[in-house]
Amino acid sequence: MDPRQALGTRLTTVSRTFERRVATANVPVHRASTVLFDTLSQADAVGAAVAQGERHASTYGTVGTATTFALMDAVAELEGGPDGFRAALMPSGLAAITHVLLALLSPGDHLLVSDSVYGPMRVFCDGMLRRFGIEATYFSPTIGQGASGAGASSGTGVPAFDPAPLAALVRPNTRMIYLESPGSYTFELQDVPGICAFARDRGLLTVIDNAWASPLLARPFDWGVDVSVLPLTKYWSGHADVLMGAAVVREALWPRLWAGVRQLGTCVGGDDAWLILRGMRTLEARLRMHEQTGLALARWLQTRPEVARVLHPALASHPQHALWQRDFLGASGLFGFELHGAGAAQLAALCENRRHFAIGYSWGGYESLIMPGKIGSLRTVEPWRGGPLVRVHAGLESAEALIEDLGEGLDAMRRAG
Repeated sequence: MDPRQALGTRLTTVSRTFERRVATANVPVHRASTVLFDTLSQADAVGAAVAQGERHASTYGTVGTATTFALMDAVAELEGGPDGFRAALMPSGLAAITHVLLALLSPGDHLLVSDSVYGPMRVFCDGMLRRFGIEATYFSPTIGQGASGAGASSGTGVPAFDPAPLAALVRPNTRMIYLESPGSYTFELQDVPGICAFARDRGLLTVIDNAWASPLLARPFDWGVDVSVLPLTKYWSGHADVLMGAAVVREALWPRLWAGVRQLGTCVGGDDAWLILRGMRTLEARLRMHEQTGLALARWLQTRPEVARVLHPALASHPQHALWQRDFLGASGLFGFELHGAGAAQLAALCENRRHFAIGYSWGGYESLIMPGKIGSLRTVEPWRGGPLVRVHAGLESAEALIEDLGEGLDAMRRAG
């Protein structure tokens, strides 16, 4: 045989088998498109297992590898529990949201959506979902809580949930209630256990976006939800360098979700899954610092004359603080504040040229971020009528450095006015 041909053959066969196992602290990265089988009958059996949605069965890289399966198992256990939950991975948090809606709803269905949900989710509902014949109705994020906080309490300081306002929105074709607590930019809390009990009595699915809290600070399945969507891009990764989302469902919903994901051809790569696995190992330690620093910033902002109010659920001044105390296990580093007044030049002076706060839409990484909240088109039930909104994410810098930086920004804002 020609030496070159022999070497070409060896290039495709060398080092493809491993006889000894090397134990490592982290799951290895598996990069794969092709999955190999020893026999045709094995290929058929695995194909049947994939069709049934069995764990760790794969016929192709789009179905999964050892690395992506490890992350799926980790997310399902941490967000749901060791048994009875499954997780699917998507290339972004928004993709996790849209796949859940497409997999669990059908043309002619109707869903109820909190007015304070993530903006792109709302755009999807009003755009593609509507074109597919699925209609969304938005409701107040504080629905059922009572305008004055009146009503019976279970000893927690939280008024009993009033189902009447939500019941008035339910139609014969309503199939789902979509929640996000706290709400995007405005940080209202929903009475998720009350809404879930209402939905369960009427056979409606409940879905929640658990971006703000992660499973360490909130347990949505204990509240009664059926599906939780997670932007793994944020605190799970923690390093602002990878995009990914996940949807966690109770076992009974897994066949529908998995069929939707498979039919849409959605998958994630081993490298990105490995980055999330690595980032999540330090999630608790990072969240503790995000929480402490965020609260220090929020309390300091309450003392500033430029600030009308601080929108942070862990503050006693928050309208649903008692709800936060009842349902949550802590707070993340994301919150907002309302200014008494500020024009474009003043907001620019506040946000630009900061030493530690960068301007950015994402959050949940190690870095601190600041961004004015432009939500005029993203609220229909309860339009924002307050002063200019600003959202901040407290990163892993020291609280003292961040307070000094933000103080300089507020001083610059005042001078610009």
